Amino acid sequence: MNLTLKVWRQTNINDKGQFVTYQAKDIADDMSFLEMLDIVNDDLTRKGEDPIYFDHDCREGICGMCSLVINGRPHGPEYGTTTCQLHMRSFHDGQTIVIEPWRAAAFPVLKDLAVDRTSFERIQQAGGYVNVNTGGVPDANAIAIPKRIADEAFESATCIGCGACVAACKNASAMLFVSAKISQFALLPQGQTERYERAQSMVDQMDAEGFGNCTNTGACEAECPVGIKMTNIARMNREYFTAKLFREEDVHN
Repeated sequence: MNLTLKVWRQTNINDKGQFVTYQAKDIADDMSFLEMLDIVNDDLTRKGEDPIYFDHDCREGICGMCSLVINGRPHGPEYGTTTCQLHMRSFHDGQTIVIEPWRAAAFPVLKDLAVDRTSFERIQQAGGYVNVNTGGVPDANAIAIPKRIADEAFESATCIGCGACVAACKNASAMLFVSAKISQFALLPQGQTERYERAQSMVDQMDAEGFGNCTNTGACEAECPVGIKMTNIARMNREYFTAKLFREEDVHN
């Protein structure tokens, strides 16, 4: 198939940026979206032009690096799919495809389609860990946890931190990401030691990074490639408000 691509090109964080039109020719249906971009970049390189800059790593839907807004949707038109798992059979010959980076003040554009998502890392560092000494692996695994709780904690832990929830939200809210990272610990007995401090620290860091508040529209859950549920946001709010019932000096001891 032959496609018209309208790609966001931006030299650096201070550049205004603009859409540039390219032609993608002889694209096979079984190619992934990133393979299609590789072919376009090969053609640009042969012409002596600057190739399109985009993030990728595992190309297996695990790392979350392939963060692109495709025709207005984070990761493209398919449900539960990252950009690297999206295949060109989802498009048709002659179609125009608009490709943009994540749009959020907390995700500044580094170049073209790549954004700086270290704000997520700082939120994780604020409280996404456990200090309790559980001994060796057999000792930790010996802690009895109901299957329903273990499954729910695991589902929260599957968040890959791609940022699609932020890109989908009109307020650029990171609450689905933060709530998933809080939930995976709050549900388990190993995570109870810093339970309330974690909720306050991570939410405070989220606000400091400039993310917006939840809109309750459900766009984050709809566009999440691994299906993180909005019920995590409700849990995060409960954890945060419960923590505020304690004095700050008690919580942070």
